[in-house]
Amino acid sequence: MITLKIKNKFGNWRKLSLLKLFKNAIIIIGTVVLICLLIFIFFPDPFINSFFKGRIDKVISEAYPAYSIKLSDLHYNFWKNRLGCDSLMLKTKDSSFSCSVNTFSVSGIGWMKILLQRDSTTNTLANSEIDAQKIIIKFHKSQNELRFGMVHISVPDSEMTADSVRYFSLTGDEHFFKKSQFRQTRFRFDIPHIKIIGVNYFALLKENIYNARSINIQGVFVDILVNMDKPYDMNSPNPQMPNEFLSSMKEIVKVDSLNIINGRLKYCERFAVGAKPGEITFNKMKISIRGIANHTAYPDTAIINGEGLFMNSSIMKLYMAIPLTTKVFSLRYSGSLNTMDVTKLNSFIEAGEHQRIKSGVLQSAAFNINVNSGNASGTLRVVYKDLTIAVLNKETGSEKGIFNRIISLFGKVFVIRRTNMPDEKGLMKIGEINYTRNPMDYFLQYVWFALRGSIADVVGFPRE
Repeated sequence: MITLKIKNKFGNWRKLSLLKLFKNAIIIIGTVVLICLLIFIFFPDPFINSFFKGRIDKVISEAYPAYSIKLSDLHYNFWKNRLGCDSLMLKTKDSSFSCSVNTFSVSGIGWMKILLQRDSTTNTLANSEIDAQKIIIKFHKSQNELRFGMVHISVPDSEMTADSVRYFSLTGDEHFFKKSQFRQTRFRFDIPHIKIIGVNYFALLKENIYNARSINIQGVFVDILVNMDKPYDMNSPNPQMPNEFLSSMKEIVKVDSLNIINGRLKYCERFAVGAKPGEITFNKMKISIRGIANHTAYPDTAIINGEGLFMNSSIMKLYMAIPLTTKVFSLRYSGSLNTMDVTKLNSFIEAGEHQRIKSGVLQSAAFNINVNSGNASGTLRVVYKDLTIAVLNKETGSEKGIFNRIISLFGKVFVIRRTNMPDEKGLMKIGEINYTRNPMDYFLQYVWFALRGSIADVVGFPRE
């Protein structure tokens, strides 16, 4: 009996010891887990950079083998579920393209679902927001650069905003034109603010559909310069018209509206190295575009309504209807211009036409143009009076000299129509528009060139 009692006590003590050991182990393990969790919550960066940074690099390299990425230190905020990066560098292995981001952060992503690979990418992005600062994209072959001061993407709000968007050449104008023996067009643009509303990010990720309700652009400045002193390169790819660009895209584009507020446009033509270019300007532009789409399910014609201050002097209104789903370049456009002192045009015609408007008043102008398969036809009605023009010396730019005075007098008497006002029957000279697309014309150039020929027809300048 004594031996049995001793065995029972020993067995109970052994059970108590194992139970106590198990409880102590749980407490120790729980304490370690809790400490690790607290460290991860308050000091997560060492874990992120040690275990996940390399994995991110590997995943991107495997998914996009033509690119390489370099991430600086990562930072994670547990309470905001935000992963940030001090800087990011992405570039192609052939060094033709590079993108640098000063700061980058993404929040609202289900990181555990991604790590455990138990969910699709689109579901994990449903509540995500992305912020980036000072984005610099360099196109090394063309030596152009695109910059964003800030970009914010909100998936739950279906919005994207960007500030300080700039596109420009990394070289000066003369160096830009010197690179080629053929005619070039240099573009620059500066956009203080862009906001895109109603972006369908899931359609973009799953089906490559670019869908948005509206794109709103404020304060855009577009600067275009053409070196007219060189010939076209007939072997280079031709600039695409809007319908050609959109119809050639494999991706589907659906944008209900695009609105430009307080825009500015400067179009210049340079006729000699170092010479002052001819310049046309539009300020205070308001442009509305409806129905941008490249598929037949939507209306296939984009409607453009615009208004702006031409040469800081006269209000111009413009209407355009551009079919976008056809491969044949066609459109309709019309517009009007109100009262203007035509000497304002000297900033353009002196450089290219070697003529100077001495006086003249435009009372009104209206044009209506139809384009079929690249052939423009239509009419221009211009009401003006008291137009006088002097011929300039091509070398000096001066209107002095006996030869120039004779030519100017000849132009006044035999060529230039000084006044174009309706007579007693309401008849007047109507400009005939007849222009065939040059394959090297950009869209804005084509629209202007077609109209410019009819101006020469009314006034009496020889057509080019």
